[in-house]
Amino acid sequence: MSELFGTLSDGTEVHRWTLERAGTRVRILSYGGIVQSVEVPDRDGRTADVVLGFAGLDGYLEHPGPYFGALVGRYANRIAHARFPLDGVTYALEPNNAPNSLHGGAHGFDKRVWEAAGVEHGVRLTRVSPHGEEGFPGRLEVTATYTLDPSGALRVSYEAVTDMPTVVNLTNHSYFNLAGSGNAGGHELRIAASRYTPVDGDLIPTGVLEDVSGSRFDFRTARKVGSGYDHNLVLDKGVTAAAQEIAELHDPASGRTLTVSTTEPGVQLYTAEHLTGPFAPGDGVALETQHFPDSPNRPEFPSTRLGPGAVYRSETVYAFGVR
Repeated sequence: MSELFGTLSDGTEVHRWTLERAGTRVRILSYGGIVQSVEVPDRDGRTADVVLGFAGLDGYLEHPGPYFGALVGRYANRIAHARFPLDGVTYALEPNNAPNSLHGGAHGFDKRVWEAAGVEHGVRLTRVSPHGEEGFPGRLEVTATYTLDPSGALRVSYEAVTDMPTVVNLTNHSYFNLAGSGNAGGHELRIAASRYTPVDGDLIPTGVLEDVSGSRFDFRTARKVGSGYDHNLVLDKGVTAAAQEIAELHDPASGRTLTVSTTEPGVQLYTAEHLTGPFAPGDGVALETQHFPDSPNRPEFPSTRLGPGAVYRSETVYAFGVR
């Protein structure tokens, strides 16, 4: 089911799609592919919205920096010094997170209006990113499909094709708060990652894959999330053809759980210390499934290169429950 959600200053309409199945209700916007809300019950059957978002379009336009619920691309996370080499050519990007490029640039996928069409138990978003958009090479045709599984899990499936070599790394930037409000630092988190990518002062990976043993990055056994994270964890499973479970987030007070499965080799744990406006620092936890930051400049990392004739595919599943 879709409805008009708002209108941009240039007259472009933004629509909202509501998906409901097995006790889960999700709302998706054509603007930025945003997951506006996810409503699920707690252990006593009381429903709450467990992602951070706004009631109207103006909220997203006034607070674009945190990427609330957005579909992020062409390249999720950071690219060092806003440039990268590819097949002998160096491409310059906008340093919107100076001196680096972040989440596809100042006008990335999160700030575009996507074409939306209903599919069974979901909605499919499509757009064409022209050659040179935000500095990235190649005409990129992108599809993102949001569906609810029979269990009420939210499945996000991405596909992309290009007409010339480029780099692609897509993710969703939802902030989860399984209590429905307040600080999320007391949530318990488990991540199947034995290594992480240490970063420099600009949050760019040094290239080392560091063992998490004995460090604050060790979430192999569930513990409180705490604060102070904006780091990529290297998932033990690596890149997989099908989504595999990699993390669980749990709110002891409500009993709600979030289980994350993905095809991706990494997950960016971000505890949202920089939130401002209607939300306070730490009000949500982002688990951004992804390839590693700065991979186009790190040939030792899993490749994000996409060439003509190949198809980029990525999938992440967010399953909700209680205990």
